Amino acid sequence: MTTAAIIVAAGRGIRAGGDIPKQWQTLVDRPVAAFAMDRFASHPAITQLIVVLNPDDIPTDLWPRTPTATIVEGGETRGASVLAGLNATTDDITKVLIHDAARPLVTEALIDRVLAALETNEGAAPAVAVTDTLWHGADGKVQGVQDRGGLYRAQTPQGFHLAPLLAAFAASTGQETDDVAVARAAGLDVTIVAGDEDNIKITTPADFDRAAKLMRQSMDIRVGNGYDVHRFGEGDHVWLCGVEIPHTRSLQGHSDADVGMHAVTDAIYGALGKGDIGVHFPPSDPQWKGAASHIFLEHAVALAASQGFTIGNVDCTLVCEFPKVGPHQDAMKAVMGAYMGLESDRISVKATTSEKLGFTGREEGIASIATVTLIKT
Repeated sequence: MTTAAIIVAAGRGIRAGGDIPKQWQTLVDRPVAAFAMDRFASHPAITQLIVVLNPDDIPTDLWPRTPTATIVEGGETRGASVLAGLNATTDDITKVLIHDAARPLVTEALIDRVLAALETNEGAAPAVAVTDTLWHGADGKVQGVQDRGGLYRAQTPQGFHLAPLLAAFAASTGQETDDVAVARAAGLDVTIVAGDEDNIKITTPADFDRAAKLMRQSMDIRVGNGYDVHRFGEGDHVWLCGVEIPHTRSLQGHSDADVGMHAVTDAIYGALGKGDIGVHFPPSDPQWKGAASHIFLEHAVALAASQGFTIGNVDCTLVCEFPKVGPHQDAMKAVMGAYMGLESDRISVKATTSEKLGFTGREEGIASIATVTLIKT
């Protein structure tokens, strides 16, 4: 069976303050919704990612673009937005996970628990048992105590088999508070799985600070270094960071000898503990002769994403006397960013000379050094 993840991001979230909806406000260094989007997009069991947006947000640059997502226009209520997402599922989808965009700390383990429960149940949702004493209050005074036995704090993602959930929404009154309520109103059983105390929903301004602290505690941050060298030979151009630059000679190599892109690729592999380009694309294999280096880079980026990592930033230094890199820096950053799914302001491409010393100083070749940061939350 195949599974779609529906990220509900059409709300306005006014209690969180700010000039824009809470799901698009910055948390640590990215929009809140980006964390959940990445988590589900990189999960191996998710075959379709659907993001439900407010019509006013679709034409803006608020939300992080992702080619893997199906973008859907939301409705007037949460229920209408969820139904729009359900209707956007592809024909092969049999199960759905519905998640609030304002819950950025959802983990792969929590997703796995919901999916495992769906193997034998109509619906499944995470929750945390209430442990605090509950009071009834009025006019600022305690009026009584509520028995907390059997009470839970509901979370998302809430998972269901698609067909019965669509039928449940068709019979819905529109007054239900969440998808579990819609399912139960239609007679579906929903199993509770263990939630996560850190899977908080950002609702008030204070929640941003709390989420940021939790993220810093749970982040897996990796740093990788890459180094590459290619010698000059006959030719009339060089490839550097994906840009073809006219030159009196060309760099020699089994592929297109893009020394900058190779160094960045090796830095990603290094951060993952996965060797270097030669491990994944052996120079002894003739199929890679003359290959464009972006093939290697895209493979490294996909490998990082498959392990739940996003790229924080890239710093690449080219060591050469010629050609001059400065006029091409912006183009290099744009090209590298396109291949890596990264905004150009997270990419640095710069050049230095070796003051006429060594093989680069004698203009016998070009060297490149790169550092990459990978982040998993």
